[in-house]
Amino acid sequence: MTAAVFWPLAVLAAASGFMVFRFRSMARATISLLVSFLAAGGLVILLGLGYLGVVVILMMIMEMIIMAVFMVAYMMNPAGLMPMSMVHNKRGALAISAAVFVFLAAGAVLAPWPHPAAGRPRDPTFQAGIALMGPQMLSMIILGFVLLAAMVGAVVLATHRGRYDRFGDDLKQRPPRDPAGGAVGR
Repeated sequence: MTAAVFWPLAVLAAASGFMVFRFRSMARATISLLVSFLAAGGLVILLGLGYLGVVVILMMIMEMIIMAVFMVAYMMNPAGLMPMSMVHNKRGALAISAAVFVFLAAGAVLAPWPHPAAGRPRDPTFQAGIALMGPQMLSMIILGFVLLAAMVGAVVLATHRGRYDRFGDDLKQRPPRDPAGGAVGR
């Protein structure tokens, strides 16, 4: 049963992760990345770490929703469907990624892995939760709010005007005027 769930999830995670770099659309790449993370979260659950798997799945769903919202709100192509490339400097990226893969694979194979002194904990999910959130719960909550405030602040500071400013306060300005000058109405 485990193999019947593992292999489809593993293939789905790898294939959709690969497709992120093959799609020429931000929207499709975002959805493909979400599918890859959901499959990886399923694999973490399959390893017996239900809490961690659910956290990965929930975090990735929220992250991709936020990414899609900002993409629609602030990209020049709101639907994100215009052709584009997610890969720059293809030869250099391929050489660097191949070298990093060989280095990490050699480290994984050649490293002298320690043998666990104690047996497996009775409840690994509980142990992972305590290790991640136990003594640091307050700092993690504060960090979450600080990161959210930083994201919102960065977006507010980066855009001195919104998408619909050229239509006026009541959105009825026809034809739209361009407050920055140059783009609309040439």
